Amino acid sequence: MLSPMIMMALVAIAVLAFSSIRRIPEGQVYTLRRVGGHTRVMHAGMHFMMPLVERVAHKISLTGSNVPVDGLIAADQRYRGIVYFQVLDPARADRVIDGIDGLLQDRTRSLFADASLPESSDGRRQWLKQSLNSDIRERGLLVTRVDLSASN
Repeated sequence: MLSPMIMMALVAIAVLAFSSIRRIPEGQVYTLRRVGGHTRVMHAGMHFMMPLVERVAHKISLTGSNVPVDGLIAADQRYRGIVYFQVLDPARADRVIDGIDGLLQDRTRSLFADASLPESSDGRRQWLKQSLNSDIRERGLLVTRVDLSASN
């Protein structure tokens, strides 16, 4: 019969082996951080990771997300907006994904207060989409749609 120490060592090895295998679902990407600060990206499928050296930093959805934006005012009319965005490059988006909601809200509010905001609603949506994309495209994100509705 095996001694208790050998049995504990075998159990510890089994737990480490089991925790080192990750299954990433379709439409998601995981970014891993190592102890030294190095980051790597794991796409959908089965992957091996080092459990004591790496940790999952972010679980990024590639299917798209949205951010509600309140407090938009133009021509004495209040608006409520929704900005839809998608992650194109998870490695670059990993740096800003935690603060993307605040970034998009602040930038949309500042653009909406701009004097060059078009008068037509379709023109506003298109202009906001293009302006936001010029700001966040280099961060690995893409604004796919901007919806605006008047609020009372």
